Amino acid sequence: MEIFPLPCKRSNDDDIRGRRLCFDLQLFAEGEKTEEPTAKKRADARKKGQVGKSQELNTAFVLLIGFFILKILWEYIYGEIANYTTYIYGHLMQSVDTETVLQLFIGIMIVLAKTVLPVMFAILIMGLGINLFQVGLNFSTEAIEIKLDKLNPINGFGRIFSKRALVELVKSILKIIIIGFFLYNYLKDEIFVMPQFIYYDLGKSLEEISKIVFAMIFQVLAVIIILAVLDFSYQKWQTTQDLKMTKQEVKDEMKQSEGDPQIKGKIRQKQRQMAMARMMQEVPKADVIITNPTHYAVALQYSQGMTAPAVLAKGQDFVAQKIKEIAKEHKVPIVENKPLARALFAAVEVGDMVPPELYQAVAEVLAYVYRLKHKRYRPA
Repeated sequence: MEIFPLPCKRSNDDDIRGRRLCFDLQLFAEGEKTEEPTAKKRADARKKGQVGKSQELNTAFVLLIGFFILKILWEYIYGEIANYTTYIYGHLMQSVDTETVLQLFIGIMIVLAKTVLPVMFAILIMGLGINLFQVGLNFSTEAIEIKLDKLNPINGFGRIFSKRALVELVKSILKIIIIGFFLYNYLKDEIFVMPQFIYYDLGKSLEEISKIVFAMIFQVLAVIIILAVLDFSYQKWQTTQDLKMTKQEVKDEMKQSEGDPQIKGKIRQKQRQMAMARMMQEVPKADVIITNPTHYAVALQYSQGMTAPAVLAKGQDFVAQKIKEIAKEHKVPIVENKPLARALFAAVEVGDMVPPELYQAVAEVLAYVYRLKHKRYRPA
């Protein structure tokens, strides 16, 4: 059996033998998701919570603002904790009873509120800000809905060993390697300085250790932020890839949102027919029909009080012939003026007034028509 890609032409002998197989490669291409997602597709995905969002970006900036506020308030936090620790040990020398324990507990809560709440508040604001930056205001409950298919172990294994899971694994390994490299590169010099801290008092030792720790943390956070920005770009790209559509899906969506093109075509045709019928009903009211004589016909009306003559109907070829037929039936004068007919057809829409540049030519035609009518009805 012979296999031929499109185009494939069959001869009479091939039809008789029936041994040649023809297939259309376009049928395979239509099933591929090659089209960019439409606005409706993106909006529907957004309602379901399927948006390009990087959790890495959230984590990076939350850690950044947390450690930044902690660094700014470090002396204040250290002072509050140290002062209350001294206070506690001072009161432990007294008798321990329920009231003393309650007071100590309340004091601990107050110290925690003073030291932790500013950091937590800054983290909350940053988390909300990064989410708004990534996805805007978007609240979707679909992600937390209970779905029985999530309990299917086969589907679970499919998600575990999917392409996305493999990509996430590779990203995690690369992130560990890169961050580990920067940590090693920083600590290999500082680690030899740390043993000297045993000769310092507690306050000095904590100050030196905090400097090393914060410097290390901010270097690592700089790397994490760069990786998070790259991950955010990747998530945006991956979301677009996931939302891509086949050509048939795009056609189906257009039919659903805008209506079937065939039906719309029939509606437009019906509208044109109705407009044509209304226009033809106006032809008997015209004072004159100006023709090409065969290609164009324009029906004009002018009555006392009008600022300029108005175009009641106009047409080309078949429509022009129809206008002239109706005009003859109702004894409307027909005047042949090729330049004026072309000019009126091109410059004036149905229902509009004649433009000033054509006043002179139209006035001459109307005067001619009025003279004919006057002669016709003048008594002998």
